[in-house]
Order: sequence, then structure tokens, then C-alpha cells
Amino acid sequence: MTSTLSEETSTTREVGELLANWPYPPPGGWTADDLDRLPQEGPHGEPDFFKHVELVDGALIFMSPQKRFHEHVLYGLRTCLNAQAPKQLKAVTQMDVVLGPRQRPCPDVLIIDSEVAKDRSRTAYVPQEVHLVVEVVSPESEFRDREAKPRRYAAAGIQHFWLVENNADEPVVYVYELDPVNQSYVVTGIHHGRLKLADPFPIDIDLSELPD
Repeated sequence: MTSTLSEETSTTREVGELLANWPYPPPGGWTADDLDRLPQEGPHGEPDFFKHVELVDGALIFMSPQKRFHEHVLYGLRTCLNAQAPKQLKAVTQMDVVLGPRQRPCPDVLIIDSEVAKDRSRTAYVPQEVHLVVEVVSPESEFRDREAKPRRYAAAGIQHFWLVENNADEPVVYVYELDPVNQSYVVTGIHHGRLKLADPFPIDIDLSELPD
């Protein structure tokens, strides 16, 4: 991600400055731009230390290793969505969305504009490029997935949001649409077994037979 993706441009900070007092945040706190300057290795050379991290309310959130259910749903939804999406839209997984200077969550699945998906150098997208965000709930991220992140996606104006829960190792999809007056999500359906929708494009997915 470059500074042009942020709503406000922050002063460029070097890696040494960012990690000078680790684990305390740098002066002024963490920003969305800082994530592009973090190395993958940790302050003491730990491999892949910063590989899976997102920024919520200015706090770095380290994502825990995920269970097979999580990976299965991500792969299955991405595959099915790309098979059914119109040519102007593309499904991608685990790419950041910059919602503001101190908000850079990493949704599990996104529907974005196909044109921006062609740029392989991108590390993040902005809300205007995102049509749907999907979060698959994990035990360690329940509050973020169900409460914190949906509120920020809605405030940023992202039209569609899905929350996927694990019910006896079968996915249940809670579908939400944006209420533009209140800038909050309204649930429009709870889908067991089959996910059939008209928006953001015609979708018909057998949730019990996701590609593996």
C-alpha cells in the first residue's frame, strides 16, 4: 500500500523508528501506511512475525493460525464467487482494506473491481473499490468479526457484508446490506446449506459442497 491509499498522508517513518521501542507503538501510534514498512521478520529476527497482521483502531492485531474449516471456507467461497461473478468483479482473499489512517483490517474474502485486481503490486484497497467483505468467525476473533470490524466497514460505506459462522463444521452465512441513512448493516438473510442471492450479483452456492 502507498500513502495515496490513505485518507490522510502521514509522515514517512523508517522501520528503525517504528520498532525502536517495541512492543510499544511508535510516536503518534500505528497508521495504515506503517504496515507497508514493517518487515516480515520480527524485531529480533523472528521469521514471518509481521506476515499476518491487521490494524484496528490504531492497534496491531496479530492473526492466530487458522483451523482447516477457515481455510476450506475461504477457498470454497473465493472459487465459487469467481465462477459466478461478472467480468467487472473479482473475488480475492485476505487483502487489506484501508478505511482510514488508523484502520486497515484484513477481511477473509473481498469482492473488488477487476481492474484494480490486475495490479499485482497492491497491498490494500480502498472502500470505493470494494463491493463485499466476508469475515469467517474464529474463536480468537469473535468480537472483531461480529462487532468491531462490521461497524467500520459500514461507516466506510461498503455495501455488502457476510459473516460466516461454524455450525458443527458446516458454514452458516449471515448476509447484511448497508442502511445508507444510519450507516449500519441490516441482516437480510441467514443461509444454511444453500446461499442464493441477487446482490451484489446473482449468486447460487451449495454451502455443503464447497470446492476443497
